[in-house]
Amino acid sequence: MITVRDLTRRFGPHTAIEGLSFHLEPGEVVGFLGPNGAGKSTTMRILSGYLPASSGSAEVAGFDVLRQSLEVRKRIGYLPESVPLYAEHRVEEMLDFQGRLHGLSRSERRARIPFVLERAGILDRSRAIIGGLSRGQRQRVGIAVALLPEPKVLILDEPTSGLDPLQRLEMRKLLVELGREHTVLLSSHILPEIEAVCPRVIILSKGRIAADGTKDDLVRQLGGGAKLRLEAFVGGDVAAAVRLLKALPGVRDVLDRGRLGVHHVFEIPCSDDLREDVGALANAKRWAIRELSWQRPTLEQLFARIALDLPTEQLVEPSATEVPAAQVEAPIALEVSPTLKSAAPSPAPQAAPAQGKIVYNLNPFDMGASRDLSKPKPIDGPGAPPEGHA
Repeated sequence: MITVRDLTRRFGPHTAIEGLSFHLEPGEVVGFLGPNGAGKSTTMRILSGYLPASSGSAEVAGFDVLRQSLEVRKRIGYLPESVPLYAEHRVEEMLDFQGRLHGLSRSERRARIPFVLERAGILDRSRAIIGGLSRGQRQRVGIAVALLPEPKVLILDEPTSGLDPLQRLEMRKLLVELGREHTVLLSSHILPEIEAVCPRVIILSKGRIAADGTKDDLVRQLGGGAKLRLEAFVGGDVAAAVRLLKALPGVRDVLDRGRLGVHHVFEIPCSDDLREDVGALANAKRWAIRELSWQRPTLEQLFARIALDLPTEQLVEPSATEVPAAQVEAPIALEVSPTLKSAAPSPAPQAAPAQGKIVYNLNPFDMGASRDLSKPKPIDGPGAPPEGHA
């Protein structure tokens, strides 16, 4: 339905997009993502006929965007980021005016206007002056205008901009419904919304396509980042447990994160969800499991990986129970039966010696001008100044 080949657009010395190529099948709902200035709006304006390309080609519904612009415009509904509406018009007057521009007859306008207003959730405001509407309501009017000519393709640039959370949920349902009837290219900065609505995502970075595919495809393209977390009592031979885990198909590595109580913590990078395999191994070896969880990158983390050029290992945030290595207890030898019929409680940790409170104080007159301001100042305990001195 939409075919783009080597699309490039330059504004003087600045190249907004360069060499874009992608294809949308009929009925696809595709999210268009990228940081500000990546070229999303430029691409959408070219596809809608508002802006010519410097080179390359684009087709919508089989018609060339440059050479057959009028045919393309008959088959698309376009919602720009800033909705162009006449503030002095009533909502239904604006729709009637747009219908006449599309060449709809009077009877067609009478039938379509209430229908699209209801689809956009703004029918109850049909007699309201557009200038008196909230931003979210004006956004809905813009979507109704885009739906008016019964387009085959919808190009929506930030359609939920200005909507409150409840309205976004309603709009999400509408976008899913529209995807059953139209091909939808949707741009948004609300990444969880794109993740919920769009099975496929195209991510732009610096005017080029950085990733294209489903979320599972993107995880594979970006080098993974998914992992299992296992907390279990594995007996005294931790090295043997690591070897058994590494032998499972699909496991890329096993990271020993130390011990928490009588349980050992393992982090297992892997591309697939291996909880069943790890659970079966634990059952066979009679390991007592406290946690077995699967973590994979969210679309927001994948987006940050591209936009901020983050390393792959930062795709998945550490779990709330993960303890820094410096705080993990050192392994201790335990005489416990392999069946773990009764786990001996770990010895109570000894209380740390009391330490005085310290603060950083940049006042050069505090405790004398000779004090090193880059070091903390003790205010309680050993080293603190006597009472009556600052």
